[in-house]
Amino acid sequence: MTKGPEPRRLLAVLLLLLWTLSCFSESSACLLAPDAVTLEERSSADITITASSAANQSTVIHFNVTFSSKKNYSSVLTLPEQVLLPAATTTARFNITATDVGQVTTYLLSNISDPGCRPVRIRFQVVHSGVLLVISEVIGWIYFLAWSVSFYPQAFENWRRKSVVGLNFDFLALNITGFLAYSVFNIGLLWLTDIKEEFLKRNPNGINPVHVNDAFFSLHAFLLCLVYVIQAAVYQRGGQRVSWTALILLLIGWTFAFVSLFLAVAKKITWLDYLYYFSYIKLAVTLIKYVPQAYMNYRRQSTEGWSIGNVLLDFTGGNLSILQMILQSYNNDEWRLVFGDPTKFGLGLFSVVFDLLFMTQHYCLYRRSSQYQPVAQHQED
Repeated sequence: MTKGPEPRRLLAVLLLLLWTLSCFSESSACLLAPDAVTLEERSSADITITASSAANQSTVIHFNVTFSSKKNYSSVLTLPEQVLLPAATTTARFNITATDVGQVTTYLLSNISDPGCRPVRIRFQVVHSGVLLVISEVIGWIYFLAWSVSFYPQAFENWRRKSVVGLNFDFLALNITGFLAYSVFNIGLLWLTDIKEEFLKRNPNGINPVHVNDAFFSLHAFLLCLVYVIQAAVYQRGGQRVSWTALILLLIGWTFAFVSLFLAVAKKITWLDYLYYFSYIKLAVTLIKYVPQAYMNYRRQSTEGWSIGNVLLDFTGGNLSILQMILQSYNNDEWRLVFGDPTKFGLGLFSVVFDLLFMTQHYCLYRRSSQYQPVAQHQED
């Protein structure tokens, strides 16, 4: 008889536990908001915050500003002190007013945030002109298309001549290595969730530098380079081969990549660092890949076999890329987009300089190309 109340007591405890868990689940939710908001100076906008589920109590949302391009973020835009999300609702709106050009990054904090939810961050960007923003986007797509199409004239030239004589094999080997490394970097930062979260932790006020068109461009370029390799294997090549100098440079690059892989597996470096090492390989390749082709044109006193269409499209893309960086810098009052990123700006300028050299060789120095001569007579390792 003394054991009779025990099952009732246990049942009451379980019911209380279920009720507590139910109340907790009803009072916690994940918040969603736009990742980035762009406004013109002296304009305003309404921003919507959404909760994943309706809470049984009012939600107070605060702004934790972690970055401002100005000393005081209020000189860039005005934010409300807090936003109230009423009980039993899932959306709330607040108004912001842009006062000056700049950037502000803020995180949303609330009394219903679930610890399992990802932090909610909004990056506000105030620009001089929305028109310039659109022009910059259009320029970006034009140079993306120019660079993508630039690989086809060389493939067509090889097919038309049924020969790859005039296309330097060192350039080909370095180029395919560079775009493979660039593809690995882009895919990792764009589609691997763990890598993206690691990037955000390391750069809480930054934005992912890789976009979908970057990944598409690098993969497309790598595939076209593979087409060049197949053409080099089946078409007349005049005794060409990859020089020992290029082979040694490639060996150094891939040894660096494999050693870094073991370090990442052993957790001596992060996977994000490992991806950045691939971007360094791409950087190194871009700095040297044009040299063998320019030297080969000089030795042959001819640009026959080296497509000028490829050069002209690359020249167009490079100039538009630099123009876009300048427009973005002015529109954002952030000249660090040019001078603070010497790698991107320098590589664009470096490619344009070599394109000018190739155009000079084709249209001025070697305008009357010599008759076909086997490359083996001039190829030096």
